[in-house]
Amino acid sequence: MKSQLLIITALESELNKAALPAGVNLVYSGIGKINAAMTSFAAIHEFNPKRVINFGTAGKVNSDLHGLLEIGKVIQRDMLAEPLAPRGQTPFCNKPREYLSLGGEHICGSGDSFVTATDPWLLEQGIDVVDMELFPIAASAYHFNIPWQSFKYITDAANEDAGKDWHEKKNHGEELFLMRLKELL
Repeated sequence: MKSQLLIITALESELNKAALPAGVNLVYSGIGKINAAMTSFAAIHEFNPKRVINFGTAGKVNSDLHGLLEIGKVIQRDMLAEPLAPRGQTPFCNKPREYLSLGGEHICGSGDSFVTATDPWLLEQGIDVVDMELFPIAASAYHFNIPWQSFKYITDAANEDAGKDWHEKKNHGEELFLMRLKELL
């Protein structure tokens, strides 16, 4: 049976399943691109949703941002295979190097590292926020031809205090996301 929504979140501490409306499926991927890829692919296959929604936390590269943001585009920030391909692009791969969501204006850079320092490349790409799961979630949705959306709550400034700030704020976005989810339903 095709469900309406599948929500993919990294950790239970970011979003409590019991707080979701009935009929909304939620899976926890764990942290990182490999975990997110495996979980997304399996959950999409199991639930066959009409739409995939990612909710999670993010560090801000754009210092003007705060609160809950809707992501419009995601790229890989840690695919470093130069000189075979430019940063962010998987060499010898015909899949997209970026994925566009149903809405949102912000750009997310996904990677398997916790950003704790300025990276000029992120600024050059216009990246607003960084996370560790969205790219493979979007790639999985694209593979199955399912529209996706992502909402990221800013927990930190992607600087030397990012780890401490993330631990303190990782669950602060839940209420904002649940209000947004009601609007989407």
